Amino acid sequence: MKSFFKGGYGKSSNILIYVCLIYYVLASLLAPGFFTMNNSWNILYNLLPLLVVAIGQTYVMITAGIDLSVTSIIAVCSIAGGYVMSSDTSIFSDPESIFFGILTMLLVGMVIGMVNGISVTKFGMPAFMVTLTTMMLFSGFAIWCTQSQNIYNLPEPFVNMSYSFFLGIPVPVFIGVFVLVLAYFLLNKTLFGEWIYAIGLNCEVAKISGVKVHRTLILVYMFSGFCAAVGAIFYTARLETGSPVMGQNILLDVIGAVVIGGTSLFGGKGKIIWTFFGALFMTLLDNSLNLIGLSFFLIMIVKGAVILAAAMLNTLKEKSLKTTA
Repeated sequence: MKSFFKGGYGKSSNILIYVCLIYYVLASLLAPGFFTMNNSWNILYNLLPLLVVAIGQTYVMITAGIDLSVTSIIAVCSIAGGYVMSSDTSIFSDPESIFFGILTMLLVGMVIGMVNGISVTKFGMPAFMVTLTTMMLFSGFAIWCTQSQNIYNLPEPFVNMSYSFFLGIPVPVFIGVFVLVLAYFLLNKTLFGEWIYAIGLNCEVAKISGVKVHRTLILVYMFSGFCAAVGAIFYTARLETGSPVMGQNILLDVIGAVVIGGTSLFGGKGKIIWTFFGALFMTLLDNSLNLIGLSFFLIMIVKGAVILAAAMLNTLKEKSLKTTA
């Protein structure tokens, strides 16, 4: 029974690490300004929010689901936190407004995740349709609430968080590492993690085996919402504004990071550490293509082709495993 719950591909190769290293060397040679300290910081600050959101998506995809609403969660969390923290609208002083603003963002993200989870479990709706609908709903809600206007005048300590250091390390790195370690621990060292893999491998068998399927799935979508909210904190602090369209262009990158990282499109298989390298590769790819000077549309074409290739390899690997089983 334990081997069933743990799931996975078995021993993972180091191919993705080598791909990242090779691409980094090539980009250093071909992209002007890529191999500089300023650009390295830029890569780091772009990687952190993408990684955190992709971690939540990894949980969902291991259960054979998908969360398309993460971009709308980022937007709603951004304006919710902005309203609480902005000196134009806040009822709190700076230290209190930051605390309650961040708390509001995390709670909003988890509540939207709970809505997704309940819709999938209690009403038996497909995850794709649920999260596509909530993506449209909450994106529209964010724009309607703000009348397409950004929220400014956020507290200085909050907007400076992106560039603050502790023990010589940027504060956002500590937050990203905390989420990474938490996600790894829950997925690999707890019964909750075993249940996540079990649901992805075979939901009906998992239910018969005593897995609390509905509760687990709701918590998974809530965790995805939590991760999207943390991503919103990163983006809002770095851009110094609460925006109703925050993160609207990163959905392809989020799903791409998870797929390139080797998480199965069919559920039951995936690792947090490989999502990290998938997110790193997507960040390197996006950064280098921008430095080369490609247009937004060409960059989207390249990203789409890379993700499609990864998805095809993922599918072929699944078929190969079923054939040899």
